Amino acid sequence: MSRKVLVGVKRVLDYLSKVRVKPDGSGVDLKNAKMSINPFCEIALEEAIRLREKKLVNEVVVVSVGPKDAETTLRSALALGADRALHIQSPVENIPPEPLSIAKIFYKLVLREEPSLVLLGKQAIDDDSNQTPQMLAGLLNWPQVRYSTFLEQ
Repeated sequence: MSRKVLVGVKRVLDYLSKVRVKPDGSGVDLKNAKMSINPFCEIALEEAIRLREKKLVNEVVVVSVGPKDAETTLRSALALGADRALHIQSPVENIPPEPLSIAKIFYKLVLREEPSLVLLGKQAIDDDSNQTPQMLAGLLNWPQVRYSTFLEQ
């Protein structure tokens, strides 16, 4: 198994942005809104980079599942220090994939990339679902650690 870490990064409305509701009340108006990496995903990315700096992993690969615009999120992750980025484009642009769909995509990526570790943020600030990591661990039959603040050897 390689010493590679796979890190999920989700594109969300920037937490400092003012939220605007669509005129019809059907949801949040994301037109011209500032988007960024989910803060909890960014924490996972920072920890992966620290692991690489300590020579505990060789490669940090970030993954985002989402619309074409998620490319900017991946570029931000690369600028923070990720080695490689993978973008899985959503089949339907305006409908975000459900957590189980994301977990299944990550499952296939784990089989293909063979990382020694997968780091995912504890939750997303847009939907607060906090489901994908547990589902992925179940699909992989891997143990999981939740709510960790740092990792050591």
